[in-house]
Amino acid sequence: MRDRSYEHQIHKASGLNFLVAAIILWNTKYLEASMDDLRKDGVTIPDEIARHIAPLGWAHVGLTGDYQWNMNPPFSPDHLRPLRKYEIQDAA
Repeated sequence: MRDRSYEHQIHKASGLNFLVAAIILWNTKYLEASMDDLRKDGVTIPDEIARHIAPLGWAHVGLTGDYQWNMNPPFSPDHLRPLRKYEIQDAA
């Protein structure tokens, strides 16, 4: 945000807000799908624990480079990529 004009700074800040909102939406959809998949496999996830899981992480997102937005995505918004399956180990 090196541009000194107020209008350009607001424009860039709005773009950053849009990016953060997109990351949170993506994470929320995949957290929900992950918890549903775990519950389907018999893993108990209490609601009082689930409500404290935040979709704010972004370590899996590369924030450098140029972005090109596909205005005609090949999938519907409800189509998710396959979840990664990991072996769950007991903490005992």
